[in-house]
Amino acid sequence: MAPESNNNRYQQQRQQAIRSAAAVFAEKGFHGASTKDIAERMGIKQGSLYYYFKSKEEALGEVCHYGIEVYVDRMQSIADSDQPFESKLMATVTSHLTSYRERNEALKVHNDERLYLPEDKRATLKKLGSNYRQQLEHIFEEGVASGVLRESLDCHFAAQAVIGMCNGWGDIIQLDIYDIIQKCTDLLLNGFRERRKETRQ
Repeated sequence: MAPESNNNRYQQQRQQAIRSAAAVFAEKGFHGASTKDIAERMGIKQGSLYYYFKSKEEALGEVCHYGIEVYVDRMQSIADSDQPFESKLMATVTSHLTSYRERNEALKVHNDERLYLPEDKRATLKKLGSNYRQQLEHIFEEGVASGVLRESLDCHFAAQAVIGMCNGWGDIIQLDIYDIIQKCTDLLLNGFRERRKETRQ
């Protein structure tokens, strides 16, 4: 078999190992899980798991990184686009929630278990998360600068609020994801109050 084919096969198997580890950590937590559990989920012997992870800690790090890497990259693309604010906000909510649909267990593990990683690993993940928030904050700043949003808006707070809303709904994503996306975006853009048209005299 050609070296490239071998590498592709290994990468596919490693992705399976990461997803299996995510499922086990999501179910049992980092401390309750074992490498034996992960190997059994993959259908391999425990010793073979070390071909993909040297330790349970390394497996946790890979799962956490896998959980957020795609949606961080998507956020960069959204922020760099020339779409209007409303479209960028809709794209952000869509990307965030569909990331939960695609990598639900890995994102859950990232959110719940990453504190058990060593400081240097947590710092790398924190940097990715901070970059995500900063890009979203910049979108709000653009909205203020263009006059779409009020000047008094706290863009840092707004970005954190959107992330919190999406994370909250992401944990119960069994519902209709597109309905949630529409309702979250509508709430963020239009708020709670009824906007009655003024009647002309």
